[in-house]
Amino acid sequence: MHGTIPVGGAKNAALPLMAACLLTDKKMTLSNLPHLMDITTMANLLVHLGVRLSLDGCSEFDGHTGRVIEFDASGVTNTTAPYELVSKMRASVVVLGPLVARLGHAKVSLPGGCAIGPRPINLHLQALEKLGAQITLEHGYIEAKAPKGLKGAEIHFPIVSVGATENAMMAATLAEGTTVIHNAACEPEITDLGQCLNTMGAEISGLDTRTLVIKGKPSLGSTNYAVIADRIEAGTYAIAASITGGDIELTGINESIMGATFEKLLASGTEISKTETGLRFRRKGDILPLDIETAPYPLFATDMQAQFMALLCLAKGTSHLTETIFENRFMHVPELMRMGAKIDVEGNTCTIYGIKAFKDAEVMATDLRASVSLVLAALAAKGETTINRVYHIDRGYESIEEKLGACGAKIGRVRALAT
Repeated sequence: MHGTIPVGGAKNAALPLMAACLLTDKKMTLSNLPHLMDITTMANLLVHLGVRLSLDGCSEFDGHTGRVIEFDASGVTNTTAPYELVSKMRASVVVLGPLVARLGHAKVSLPGGCAIGPRPINLHLQALEKLGAQITLEHGYIEAKAPKGLKGAEIHFPIVSVGATENAMMAATLAEGTTVIHNAACEPEITDLGQCLNTMGAEISGLDTRTLVIKGKPSLGSTNYAVIADRIEAGTYAIAASITGGDIELTGINESIMGATFEKLLASGTEISKTETGLRFRRKGDILPLDIETAPYPLFATDMQAQFMALLCLAKGTSHLTETIFENRFMHVPELMRMGAKIDVEGNTCTIYGIKAFKDAEVMATDLRASVSLVLAALAAKGETTINRVYHIDRGYESIEEKLGACGAKIGRVRALAT
Protein backbone atom coordinates (compact mmCIF):
# COMPACT_ATOMS: atom_id res chain seq x y z
CA MET A 1 0.00 0.00 0.00
CA HIS A 2 1.30 3.43 -0.97
CA GLY A 3 -0.28 6.87 -0.75
CA THR A 4 -1.65 9.55 1.54
CA ILE A 5 -4.46 9.31 4.11
CA PRO A 6 -5.95 12.33 5.90
CA VAL A 7 -6.55 11.62 9.61
CA GLY A 8 -9.97 12.70 10.81
CA GLY A 9 -11.07 14.31 14.04
CA ALA A 10 -10.92 12.14 17.15
CA LYS A 11 -14.19 10.36 17.91
CA ASN A 12 -13.22 9.95 21.56
CA ALA A 13 -12.60 13.69 21.84
CA ALA A 14 -15.63 14.78 19.81
CA LEU A 15 -18.26 12.93 21.85
CA PRO A 16 -17.64 14.65 25.23
CA LEU A 17 -17.10 17.95 23.43
CA MET A 18 -20.58 17.61 21.91
CA ALA A 19 -22.03 16.85 25.35
CA ALA A 20 -20.33 19.98 26.71
CA CYS A 21 -22.83 22.11 24.76
CA LEU A 22 -25.34 21.22 27.52
CA LEU A 23 -23.31 23.31 29.98
CA THR A 24 -24.24 26.64 28.37
CA ASP A 25 -27.22 28.49 26.95
CA LYS A 26 -24.88 30.13 24.43
CA LYS A 27 -24.03 28.73 20.99
CA MET A 28 -21.12 26.34 20.59
CA THR A 29 -19.46 25.53 17.26
CA LEU A 30 -17.29 22.44 16.80
CA SER A 31 -15.19 21.88 13.69
CA ASN A 32 -13.17 18.90 12.42
CA LEU A 33 -15.94 16.53 13.53
CA PRO A 34 -15.69 13.09 11.89
CA HIS A 35 -18.69 11.67 10.04
CA LEU A 36 -19.24 8.53 12.12
CA MET A 37 -22.14 6.50 13.46
CA ASP A 38 -21.23 7.41 17.07
CA ILE A 39 -21.25 11.12 16.21
CA THR A 40 -24.70 10.71 14.65
CA THR A 41 -25.92 8.83 17.72
CA MET A 42 -24.72 11.59 20.04
CA ALA A 43 -26.28 14.24 17.78
CA ASN A 44 -29.61 12.39 17.87
CA LEU A 45 -29.43 12.18 21.66
CA LEU A 46 -28.73 15.91 21.98
CA VAL A 47 -31.63 16.73 19.64
CA HIS A 48 -33.89 14.52 21.76
CA LEU A 49 -32.85 16.58 24.81
CA GLY A 50 -33.79 19.79 23.00
CA VAL A 51 -30.49 20.96 21.52
CA ARG A 52 -30.79 22.70 18.15
CA LEU A 53 -28.12 21.58 15.68
CA SER A 54 -26.99 23.27 12.48
CA LEU A 55 -24.58 21.59 10.06
CA ASP A 56 -22.36 24.29 8.60
CA GLY A 57 -20.48 22.18 6.05
CA CYS A 58 -16.75 21.52 6.32
CA SER A 59 -13.59 23.44 7.11
CA GLU A 60 -9.86 22.90 6.70
CA PHE A 61 -8.03 21.97 9.90
CA ASP A 62 -4.35 20.92 10.11
CA GLY A 63 -4.28 19.70 6.53
CA HIS A 64 -7.58 17.86 6.31
CA THR A 65 -11.29 18.57 6.16
CA GLY A 66 -13.74 18.05 9.01
CA ARG A 67 -17.41 18.81 9.49
CA VAL A 68 -18.66 21.88 11.35
CA ILE A 69 -21.73 21.77 13.59
CA GLU A 70 -23.28 24.55 15.66
CA PHE A 71 -25.01 23.55 18.90
CA ASP A 72 -27.62 25.63 20.73
CA ALA A 73 -28.73 24.17 24.07
CA SER A 74 -30.51 27.30 25.29
CA GLY A 75 -33.92 25.65 25.00
CA VAL A 76 -33.14 22.33 26.67
CA THR A 77 -35.87 21.26 29.08
CA ASN A 78 -35.89 17.49 28.57
CA THR A 79 -33.37 15.85 30.91
CA THR A 80 -34.09 12.19 30.09
CA ALA A 81 -31.72 10.24 27.85
CA PRO A 82 -33.72 7.15 26.77
CA TYR A 83 -32.61 3.54 26.43
CA GLU A 84 -33.13 3.37 22.67
CA LEU A 85 -30.43 6.02 22.14
CA VAL A 86 -28.03 5.43 25.05
CA SER A 87 -27.96 1.66 24.49
CA LYS A 88 -26.26 2.19 21.12
CA MET A 89 -23.16 3.85 22.55
CA ARG A 90 -21.50 3.81 25.94
CA ALA A 91 -20.15 7.35 25.63
CA SER A 92 -23.74 8.66 25.85
CA VAL A 93 -23.39 8.61 29.64
CA VAL A 94 -21.27 11.80 29.45
CA VAL A 95 -24.48 13.84 29.20
CA LEU A 96 -25.17 12.96 32.85
CA GLY A 97 -22.74 15.44 34.41
CA PRO A 98 -23.60 18.45 32.22
CA LEU A 99 -27.37 17.95 32.63
CA VAL A 100 -27.38 17.71 36.42
CA ALA A 101 -24.84 20.56 36.71
CA ARG A 102 -26.81 23.08 34.61
CA LEU A 103 -30.41 21.93 34.95
CA GLY A 104 -30.32 20.21 38.35
CA HIS A 105 -31.69 16.92 37.03
CA ALA A 106 -30.71 14.08 34.73
CA LYS A 107 -32.21 10.69 33.99
CA VAL A 108 -29.95 8.59 31.79
CA SER A 109 -30.32 4.96 30.74
CA LEU A 110 -27.49 2.64 31.69
CA PRO A 111 -25.14 2.75 28.69
CA GLY A 112 -24.44 0.20 25.95
CA GLY A 113 -21.63 -0.02 23.41
CA CYS A 114 -19.07 -2.67 22.46
CA ALA A 115 -19.26 -5.97 24.36
CA ILE A 116 -15.65 -5.93 25.57
CA GLY A 117 -16.28 -6.80 29.18
CA PRO A 118 -17.87 -5.03 32.14
CA ARG A 119 -17.16 -1.31 32.37
CA PRO A 120 -19.07 -0.22 35.46
CA ILE A 121 -20.05 3.42 35.78
CA ASN A 122 -19.80 3.48 39.57
CA LEU A 123 -16.89 5.95 39.35
CA HIS A 124 -19.07 8.40 37.40
CA LEU A 125 -21.79 8.17 40.04
CA GLN A 126 -19.44 8.40 43.02
CA ALA A 127 -17.86 11.53 41.57
CA LEU A 128 -21.24 13.21 41.07
CA GLU A 129 -22.28 12.22 44.60
CA LYS A 130 -19.12 13.89 45.91
CA LEU A 131 -20.27 17.04 44.11
CA GLY A 132 -23.61 16.85 45.92
CA ALA A 133 -25.86 15.06 43.45
CA GLN A 134 -28.42 12.60 44.77
CA ILE A 135 -28.16 9.39 42.74
CA THR A 136 -30.74 6.62 42.38
CA LEU A 137 -30.83 3.62 40.03
CA GLU A 138 -34.21 2.22 39.04
CA HIS A 139 -35.56 0.26 36.08
CA GLY A 140 -32.27 0.51 34.17
CA TYR A 141 -31.97 4.29 34.56
CA ILE A 142 -29.62 6.53 36.53
CA GLU A 143 -31.35 9.54 38.03
CA ALA A 144 -29.28 12.42 39.40
CA LYS A 145 -30.77 15.38 41.26
CA ALA A 146 -29.15 18.59 42.46
CA PRO A 147 -31.97 21.18 42.68
CA LYS A 148 -29.77 23.61 44.63
CA GLY A 149 -26.74 23.09 42.41
CA LEU A 150 -23.49 21.20 42.83
CA LYS A 151 -20.70 22.02 45.30
CA GLY A 152 -16.96 21.75 44.72
CA ALA A 153 -15.29 18.71 46.29
CA GLU A 154 -12.20 16.51 46.46
CA ILE A 155 -12.63 13.50 44.14
CA HIS A 156 -10.24 10.56 44.39
CA PHE A 157 -10.53 7.96 41.64
CA PRO A 158 -9.22 4.52 42.77
CA ILE A 159 -8.46 3.67 39.13
CA VAL A 160 -8.03 5.85 36.07
CA SER A 161 -11.29 6.31 34.13
CA VAL A 162 -11.56 8.48 31.04
CA GLY A 163 -15.36 8.68 31.06
CA ALA A 164 -15.63 9.37 34.79
CA THR A 165 -13.00 12.10 34.51
CA GLU A 166 -14.96 13.71 31.67
CA ASN A 167 -18.25 13.61 33.56
CA ALA A 168 -16.71 14.95 36.77
CA MET A 169 -14.75 17.68 34.96
CA MET A 170 -17.79 18.98 33.09
CA ALA A 171 -20.04 18.89 36.15
CA ALA A 172 -17.43 20.69 38.26
CA THR A 173 -17.23 23.65 35.87
CA LEU A 174 -20.67 24.78 37.14
CA ALA A 175 -20.25 23.66 40.77
CA GLU A 176 -19.95 26.28 43.50
CA GLY A 177 -16.36 26.43 44.75
CA THR A 178 -13.26 24.47 43.76
CA THR A 179 -13.09 20.81 42.75
CA VAL A 180 -9.89 18.77 42.77
CA ILE A 181 -9.85 15.49 40.82
CA HIS A 182 -7.09 13.12 41.89
CA ASN A 183 -5.88 10.23 39.70
CA ALA A 184 -7.64 11.81 36.73
CA ALA A 185 -7.21 10.48 33.21
CA CYS A 186 -4.74 12.55 31.18
CA GLU A 187 -5.36 11.31 27.63
CA PRO A 188 -5.09 13.92 24.83
CA GLU A 189 -8.89 13.75 24.55
CA ILE A 190 -9.20 14.83 28.21
CA THR A 191 -6.84 17.73 27.59
CA ASP A 192 -8.84 18.67 24.48
CA LEU A 193 -12.05 18.74 26.52
CA GLY A 194 -10.43 20.86 29.23
CA GLN A 195 -9.04 23.33 26.72
CA CYS A 196 -12.44 23.66 25.07
CA LEU A 197 -14.17 24.23 28.42
CA ASN A 198 -11.60 26.91 29.24
CA THR A 199 -12.45 28.73 26.00
CA MET A 200 -16.06 28.73 27.26
CA GLY A 201 -15.00 30.51 30.46
CA ALA A 202 -14.21 27.55 32.71
CA GLU A 203 -11.09 27.63 34.87
CA ILE A 204 -9.36 24.25 34.72
CA SER A 205 -5.69 23.76 35.56
CA GLY A 206 -3.51 20.66 35.68
CA LEU A 207 -4.37 19.44 32.19
CA ASP A 208 -1.96 16.70 31.00
CA THR A 209 -1.47 15.64 34.66
CA ARG A 210 -3.20 13.26 37.08
CA THR A 211 -4.54 16.14 39.20
CA LEU A 212 -7.14 18.54 37.84
CA VAL A 213 -8.23 21.70 39.66
CA ILE A 214 -11.54 23.21 38.54
CA LYS A 215 -12.84 26.52 39.88
CA GLY A 216 -16.58 26.52 39.36
CA LYS A 217 -18.35 29.33 37.49
CA PRO A 218 -22.00 30.45 37.62
CA SER A 219 -22.29 29.93 33.85
CA LEU A 220 -20.26 29.24 30.73
CA GLY A 221 -20.26 31.06 27.39
CA SER A 222 -19.94 30.31 23.69
CA THR A 223 -16.96 28.92 21.82
CA ASN A 224 -15.70 27.94 18.39
CA TYR A 225 -13.41 24.94 18.79
CA ALA A 226 -11.64 22.41 16.52
CA VAL A 227 -11.48 18.75 17.56
CA ILE A 228 -8.00 17.19 17.73
CA ALA A 229 -6.88 14.52 15.26
CA ASP A 230 -7.67 10.88 15.99
CA ARG A 231 -4.54 9.15 17.32
CA ILE A 232 -6.22 5.72 17.15
CA GLU A 233 -7.18 6.15 13.50
CA ALA A 234 -3.63 7.32 12.81
CA GLY A 235 -2.13 4.30 14.57
CA THR A 236 -4.44 1.96 12.65
CA TYR A 237 -3.42 3.31 9.24
CA ALA A 238 0.24 3.35 10.27
CA ILE A 239 -0.08 -0.39 10.91
CA ALA A 240 -1.75 -0.76 7.50
CA ALA A 241 1.47 0.59 5.99
CA SER A 242 3.67 -1.67 8.08
CA ILE A 243 1.68 -4.91 7.79
CA THR A 244 1.68 -4.65 3.98
CA GLY A 245 5.29 -3.51 3.67
CA GLY A 246 3.97 -0.24 2.27
CA ASP A 247 4.63 3.47 2.49
CA ILE A 248 1.83 5.80 3.69
CA GLU A 249 1.81 9.46 4.68
CA LEU A 250 -0.75 10.44 7.32
CA THR A 251 -1.67 14.11 7.25
CA GLY A 252 -2.95 16.16 10.16
CA ILE A 253 -1.14 14.14 12.85
CA ASN A 254 2.02 14.66 14.90
CA GLU A 255 4.32 12.52 17.02
CA SER A 256 3.32 13.98 20.39
CA ILE A 257 -0.32 12.93 20.25
CA MET A 258 0.41 9.28 19.37
CA GLY A 259 2.08 8.42 22.68
CA ALA A 260 3.30 4.84 23.13
CA THR A 261 1.88 3.78 19.74
CA PHE A 262 4.67 5.77 18.09
CA GLU A 263 7.36 4.02 20.15
CA LYS A 264 5.95 0.52 19.55
CA LEU A 265 5.73 1.14 15.81
CA LEU A 266 9.41 2.05 15.75
CA ALA A 267 10.28 -1.00 17.85
CA SER A 268 8.36 -3.24 15.42
CA GLY A 269 10.57 -2.16 12.52
CA THR A 270 8.35 0.58 11.11
CA GLU A 271 10.26 3.59 9.76
CA ILE A 272 8.71 6.96 10.69
CA SER A 273 9.65 10.37 9.33
CA LYS A 274 8.12 13.83 9.55
CA THR A 275 6.59 15.52 6.53
CA GLU A 276 5.32 19.04 5.96
CA THR A 277 1.76 17.99 6.76
CA GLY A 278 2.11 14.95 9.04
CA LEU A 279 4.06 11.70 9.38
CA ARG A 280 5.24 9.04 6.93
CA PHE A 281 5.19 5.34 7.84
CA ARG A 282 6.91 2.56 5.91
CA ARG A 283 8.51 -0.84 6.45
CA LYS A 284 11.20 -2.51 4.37
CA GLY A 285 12.58 -5.23 6.66
CA ASP A 286 11.07 -7.85 8.95
CA ILE A 287 8.31 -7.15 11.47
CA LEU A 288 9.98 -7.48 14.85
CA PRO A 289 8.33 -9.23 17.83
CA LEU A 290 7.26 -7.14 20.82
CA ASP A 291 6.05 -7.44 24.39
CA ILE A 292 3.12 -5.05 24.95
CA GLU A 293 0.96 -4.31 27.99
CA THR A 294 -2.03 -1.98 27.78
CA ALA A 295 -2.26 0.76 30.40
CA PRO A 296 -3.71 4.26 30.84
CA TYR A 297 -2.16 7.09 28.82
CA PRO A 298 0.69 7.91 28.25
CA LEU A 299 1.37 4.16 28.19
CA PHE A 300 0.05 1.79 25.51
CA ALA A 301 -3.61 2.35 24.59
CA THR A 302 -6.06 -0.54 24.84
CA ASP A 303 -7.71 0.81 21.68
CA MET A 304 -4.55 -0.14 19.72
CA GLN A 305 -4.23 -3.66 21.14
CA ALA A 306 -6.17 -5.54 18.45
CA GLN A 307 -4.41 -3.72 15.59
CA PHE A 308 -0.96 -4.50 16.97
CA MET A 309 -1.96 -8.12 17.47
CA ALA A 310 -2.67 -8.39 13.74
CA LEU A 311 0.76 -6.89 12.99
CA LEU A 312 2.60 -9.14 15.46
CA CYS A 313 1.02 -12.26 13.94
CA LEU A 314 3.45 -11.65 11.04
CA ALA A 315 6.48 -10.87 13.22
CA LYS A 316 9.69 -12.84 12.94
CA GLY A 317 9.52 -14.40 16.40
CA THR A 318 7.25 -14.65 19.42
CA SER A 319 5.38 -11.72 20.96
CA HIS A 320 3.38 -11.28 24.16
CA LEU A 321 0.40 -8.96 24.53
CA THR A 322 -1.24 -8.33 27.92
CA GLU A 323 -4.61 -6.57 28.27
CA THR A 324 -5.06 -4.84 31.65
CA ILE A 325 -7.93 -2.44 30.91
CA PHE A 326 -10.91 -4.49 29.69
CA GLU A 327 -12.04 -8.09 30.00
CA ASN A 328 -13.20 -9.94 26.90
CA ARG A 329 -11.03 -7.83 24.61
CA PHE A 330 -9.50 -10.85 22.91
CA MET A 331 -12.62 -11.74 20.92
CA HIS A 332 -10.72 -11.10 17.70
CA VAL A 333 -8.27 -13.93 18.50
CA PRO A 334 -10.44 -16.79 17.16
CA GLU A 335 -11.12 -14.79 13.99
CA LEU A 336 -7.42 -14.11 13.40
CA MET A 337 -6.77 -17.82 13.97
CA ARG A 338 -9.28 -18.59 11.21
CA MET A 339 -6.87 -16.67 8.99
CA GLY A 340 -3.93 -18.80 10.09
CA ALA A 341 -2.66 -16.91 13.16
CA LYS A 342 -1.00 -18.92 15.94
CA ILE A 343 -2.04 -17.45 19.28
CA ASP A 344 -2.27 -18.92 22.78
CA VAL A 345 -4.45 -17.14 25.35
CA GLU A 346 -3.84 -17.55 29.06
CA GLY A 347 -5.81 -15.21 31.30
CA ASN A 348 -5.24 -11.66 30.10
CA THR A 349 -2.09 -12.46 28.10
CA CYS A 350 -1.72 -13.65 24.52
CA THR A 351 1.38 -15.36 23.20
CA ILE A 352 1.63 -14.69 19.48
CA TYR A 353 3.82 -16.93 17.32
CA GLY A 354 4.82 -15.27 14.07
CA ILE A 355 3.60 -16.79 10.80
CA LYS A 356 4.72 -16.06 7.25
CA ALA A 357 1.35 -14.88 5.95
CA PHE A 358 -2.37 -14.74 6.70
CA LYS A 359 -4.76 -16.85 4.66
CA ASP A 360 -8.08 -15.67 3.27
CA ALA A 361 -11.17 -16.66 5.26
CA GLU A 362 -14.67 -15.58 6.17
CA VAL A 363 -14.58 -13.91 9.60
CA MET A 364 -16.89 -11.95 11.90
CA ALA A 365 -16.29 -8.61 13.60
CA THR A 366 -17.12 -8.46 17.32
CA ASP A 367 -16.36 -4.87 18.31
CA LEU A 368 -14.92 -1.66 16.88
CA ARG A 369 -11.18 -2.27 17.23
CA ALA A 370 -11.50 -6.01 16.64
CA SER A 371 -13.22 -5.18 13.34
CA VAL A 372 -10.36 -3.11 12.05
CA SER A 373 -7.76 -5.67 13.16
CA LEU A 374 -9.45 -8.10 10.76
CA VAL A 375 -9.28 -5.49 7.99
CA LEU A 376 -5.54 -5.12 8.63
CA ALA A 377 -5.02 -8.88 8.56
CA ALA A 378 -7.06 -9.12 5.34
CA LEU A 379 -4.88 -6.47 3.68
CA ALA A 380 -1.85 -8.71 4.25
CA ALA A 381 -3.60 -12.02 3.51
CA LYS A 382 -3.35 -14.14 0.40
CA GLY A 383 -6.67 -14.32 -1.41
CA GLU A 384 -9.99 -12.65 -0.65
CA THR A 385 -11.26 -12.21 2.90
CA THR A 386 -14.89 -11.51 3.81
CA ILE A 387 -15.60 -9.68 7.09
CA ASN A 388 -19.15 -9.82 8.43
CA ARG A 389 -20.89 -7.39 10.84
CA VAL A 390 -18.78 -4.43 9.72
CA TYR A 391 -21.28 -1.97 11.22
CA HIS A 392 -18.87 -1.88 14.17
CA ILE A 393 -16.26 -0.21 11.94
CA ASP A 394 -18.63 2.64 11.08
CA ARG A 395 -18.67 3.66 14.75
CA GLY A 396 -15.01 4.72 14.62
CA TYR A 397 -13.60 4.89 11.09
CA GLU A 398 -14.83 7.37 8.51
CA SER A 399 -14.70 6.30 4.86
CA ILE A 400 -12.32 3.43 5.58
CA GLU A 401 -12.84 1.86 2.14
CA GLU A 402 -12.03 5.13 0.35
CA LYS A 403 -8.98 5.90 2.50
CA LEU A 404 -7.45 2.42 2.14
CA GLY A 405 -8.55 2.13 -1.48
CA ALA A 406 -6.73 5.36 -2.33
CA CYS A 407 -3.52 3.64 -1.21
CA GLY A 408 -4.02 0.57 -3.38
CA ALA A 409 -6.15 -1.70 -1.20
CA LYS A 410 -8.75 -3.79 -2.98
CA ILE A 411 -11.57 -3.31 -0.50
CA GLY A 412 -15.29 -2.84 -0.93
CA ARG A 413 -18.54 -3.08 0.96
CA VAL A 414 -21.18 -5.54 -0.19
CA ARG A 415 -24.69 -6.31 0.97
CA ALA A 416 -25.54 -9.97 1.47
CA LEU A 417 -28.31 -11.18 -0.79
CA ALA A 418 -31.36 -12.80 0.76
CA THR A 419 -31.66 -16.54 0.14
